[in-house]
Amino acid sequence: MAAPFAVKSLDHLVLTVRSIPKTVQFYTTHLGMKHEVFTSPMSPTVERHALLFGTQKINLHESAKEFEPKAQNVTPGSADLCFVIDAKVDRVLDHFQSAGIEVLEGGKVVERTGAVGKIRSVYVRDPDGNLIETSNYA
Repeated sequence: MAAPFAVKSLDHLVLTVRSIPKTVQFYTTHLGMKHEVFTSPMSPTVERHALLFGTQKINLHESAKEFEPKAQNVTPGSADLCFVIDAKVDRVLDHFQSAGIEVLEGGKVVERTGAVGKIRSVYVRDPDGNLIETSNYA
């Protein structure tokens, strides 16, 4: 039986991390995301953290201090994320190299297939070891 609806976009995802400050520093400094501190209507006295980009966000859960409900098997470093950027991916490669961040896949831009076609990508790891792909369309 087919679903009576279709998913149209992603609002947010959650990353479980070892250190919120280190994660915020990496994503704001090296990927240009904005850090947001917010509270939930369910727990207005508890500060939450998110990284905003475009019309999406990444909510952050600190390992062993996750918010409910959560994924069944949370663990830092288990994500594989691809972000589409608004500049030539070669600029990202230069930025990562000048910042001393190890670039995977031979330290160069590689060609891949994304959701809507061919993309050019650079791969690095965030502080928890998540695979981070930054791409633009070829």
